[in-house]
Amino acid sequence: MVPADPQQLPDDVDALKAMIAAAHAEKASADQERLALEAEIAELKLINATADERIARLTSIIAMLQRAQYGTRSERLRHDPLDDEQMAFVFDEIETGIGEIEAGLAARDKQAATPRASRPRKGFAPHLERIEQVIEPEMPLDCVGLEAIRIGEDVSERLDVTPAKFRVIVTRRPKYAYRLADGEDRIVQAAAPDHLIAGGIPTEALLAQVAVSKYADGLPLYRQEEIYARDGVELDRSLMAQWMGRLGFELEPLAQYVLHTIKQGERVFADETRLPTLAPGSGKVKTAWLWAYARDDRPFGGSGPPMVAYRFEDSRSGDCVARHLEGYRGILQIDGYAAYNRLGKDRGDNDAMTLAGCWAHARRKFFDLHASDGSPFASAVVKAMAPLWAIEEDIRGHGSDLRASIRAERSGPIVVSLFDMLDRELPRLSGKSKLAEAIRYTLSRRAALERFLADGRIEIDSNIVERAIRPQTITRKNALFAGSDGGGRAWATIATLLTTAKMNGVDPHAWLTQTLQRIAGGWPNNQITELMPWNFKP
Repeated sequence: MVPADPQQLPDDVDALKAMIAAAHAEKASADQERLALEAEIAELKLINATADERIARLTSIIAMLQRAQYGTRSERLRHDPLDDEQMAFVFDEIETGIGEIEAGLAARDKQAATPRASRPRKGFAPHLERIEQVIEPEMPLDCVGLEAIRIGEDVSERLDVTPAKFRVIVTRRPKYAYRLADGEDRIVQAAAPDHLIAGGIPTEALLAQVAVSKYADGLPLYRQEEIYARDGVELDRSLMAQWMGRLGFELEPLAQYVLHTIKQGERVFADETRLPTLAPGSGKVKTAWLWAYARDDRPFGGSGPPMVAYRFEDSRSGDCVARHLEGYRGILQIDGYAAYNRLGKDRGDNDAMTLAGCWAHARRKFFDLHASDGSPFASAVVKAMAPLWAIEEDIRGHGSDLRASIRAERSGPIVVSLFDMLDRELPRLSGKSKLAEAIRYTLSRRAALERFLADGRIEIDSNIVERAIRPQTITRKNALFAGSDGGGRAWATIATLLTTAKMNGVDPHAWLTQTLQRIAGGWPNNQITELMPWNFKP
């Protein structure tokens, strides 16, 4: 470095040159460090700006999807066409993207090493096992021999998991011989415990695991076979399929009881969905149907448990629903499928059911036109319908009389205005247009759609049964087809009970394990009500 005082400069020319050269080299090095630092700062600014932009864009997408999925009905004019499963995938991938961006920023941020204040979070469920570990500090050398006074502690909790592991239950039944007084020998041994599958390898808990994974969680048997093989357990899917057939047979009386209980309700929801099935002998897939009947009295203040019953059929004929609901004379809430019409009083049969329509299905036809064609009239219809669902949110859970009174006052004028709009518009349209088709669909079902105004037990839509049937469509998608008619019947039986358990907030695995153990032990038929999921007690 060149001295600030000229008097300190050397008289020797070579030494002076060397000093100046060293100063230039030092300046060049400093310039390089400055340029590198400026480049790093510019890069970090660009990274931060880009990351902020990406995070803001992803966050806005999440907010939009949340409004579409969870917002109030009045906010759903532009309802996203994704179904619930696809919507969940979108949320997952966006959140994953945000997590990746934040992790990258933290790795580049020199302040990331500074511990940040922990964010408040909801505590873990109290029933979870707590494994405590105490980490004692190392004793400083200058504190050796001194008394340690505990003044407090920091406590943190992290969620851990032990992967599910198979185990083998070894049952030993010793035999004892007794020499009686008369000289005879008596051999004593405990009776073998009861098993649902006598002589089989599975416990009732394993049977429940396979059933819940397949019919409640949508995990087909071939995937379960692969998962179990990772633990060194060979369970052929054909064997597990046989087990499920046995469960379908044993649980059929319970599923029948659920349907019997549903038909005792004042209002029943009905819906159906396709269930591809292998045709016997041909190896080809045919279209079968899974019919669903749901009961949930909670929206109009009822205290009965919610439940759903599925029935497998190879037909979508109205004869199926007539057979399933034989003897029922209450309110049947349905979509617009014409097969239900033969059951209603509108056909002149005073002993028939009362059919109630679904406004969500009518709305969907106009929304599709709004979304695809930008039809101004369809958009106006969807917007005009929105307040109806806002009113329903306000009255959900109240008694039926109050609900009917509020609907007559607030919803009635909206419904009259809507039908007036449709009546005026239809003559102006081509009869073959999609909009005319949507209007005719709604007008032809006016009586069924208006019934909710006068009867507080009726819902504005049939979403209750649609939510109950949706898990089976996901299972169907993962399993490709039911396998056979027998497989479809077992599917309907087991899914009836597992879905009903979930609707009642009951752990389906715990319920099914206990129920199978009781059935194996000879549970009496006259106490079947105690086996129902809504009566489950761990």
